[in-house]
Amino acid sequence: MLQKRNHMATNELEWRKSGATISYRTALDEMTARNAAIAAGEAEELIWLLEHPPVYTAGTSAAAADLLDPRFEVVETGRGGRYTYHGPGQRIGYVLLDLSRRGRDVRAFVHALEDWVIATLSDFGVEGWRAEGRIGIWTRDIDGTEAKIGAIGVRVRRWVTMHGFSVNLSPDLSHFSGIVPCGISDFGVTSLERLGLSVAPEQWDRAMEARAADFLGALEENRSS
Repeated sequence: MLQKRNHMATNELEWRKSGATISYRTALDEMTARNAAIAAGEAEELIWLLEHPPVYTAGTSAAAADLLDPRFEVVETGRGGRYTYHGPGQRIGYVLLDLSRRGRDVRAFVHALEDWVIATLSDFGVEGWRAEGRIGIWTRDIDGTEAKIGAIGVRVRRWVTMHGFSVNLSPDLSHFSGIVPCGISDFGVTSLERLGLSVAPEQWDRAMEARAADFLGALEENRSS
């Protein structure tokens, strides 16, 4: 897990925090273009925090049987993983970093990304963890069972990362019933709101940014090792 350090986030990194919802296709197009520009040395790295209108997204391993009720637009993506729901009340983090500068280790990048989300949840008093054989970030739901509170899905093109994570602040959890989230049917989905916490997007963003130096520092440690 990330430990708080004194590292400062690099000033070459752009932070973008969007208040209004942005369509998934619009964000995907912009992310794809930014990925190419970073790879070409024509743009800064980017961390973009935002929300989407309701949408189901299909990763490269998506199975048709996992799309139970396509009540919202379904968009195919280039990220790894299966079906995921995005919608209002869920904070998305698109992380576009140049791994040729930060260590060409995709596994270490995903691990650091998971740790970043888990550490930020801990700042709100919520324990999160990885689960062997299950993608995402998990926590204890109000009934004592394990439930997913965050999703992870990434793609790497020319050693520049795309996509990232999502965390359920206060989405309509019934919207997840149209899919088998990430292909895992044996466990439910929860949110900070369901756990009794009211966390505004701006609060979450500030907490993520406060932990960003730890996340980037973990990548630096991996690169140097």
